[in-house]
Amino acid sequence: MPNANRPTGLSPVQHISGAPYNGAGRIYSIAAAYATALYIGDPVISSGTADLNGVAGIILAAATGPIRGVIVGIGSRESLLANPSNLDIIYRPAASQTTDWYALVVDDPDTIFEVQEIGTGTPMTAAEVGLNTNLVLGAGNGYVSGWLLDNATEAATITLQCRILGLARRLDNAYGQYAKYLVKINNHELSSGTVGL
Repeated sequence: MPNANRPTGLSPVQHISGAPYNGAGRIYSIAAAYATALYIGDPVISSGTADLNGVAGIILAAATGPIRGVIVGIGSRESLLANPSNLDIIYRPAASQTTDWYALVVDDPDTIFEVQEIGTGTPMTAAEVGLNTNLVLGAGNGYVSGWLLDNATEAATITLQCRILGLARRLDNAYGQYAKYLVKINNHELSSGTVGL
């Protein structure tokens, strides 16, 4: 059975210790003037600013370079990670907003994420496990992130964004186009990267 093409960005699944992911994260601010859409599952970086209460800011990560963490919740109020003006919207729209928004971000460098491989080019195989690779920007679908794992950059290079830990072990997943992989952020703002194996 072929793998389903359902990208959801990066989804936290467990910690490097083997403990399951427990929903923890840290609150970050998104400046009202920031004009890029943000979705659950998007990788983000520090913006170098903070809101008036001192909550550190974030912006969308690039498809190369360091990553601060991954959004797992988002909303227009710090105390309520939702948009009370429209509860049907679970992402931050691209247009500038009237107030700062907030996101719950998994920024622990030891978190393991599941992410779908991009469906172009030659699919990765068991030979790529242990190497590092970058991510690919994908458009959100109105609900969750469209970011994907790049199958054209895998190498031992220390500055690549993610370490490939293995295939996500499920009955509906196998090596091939659109496979889901377990990765750890390698080029992390809070931890130095390592050379791929």
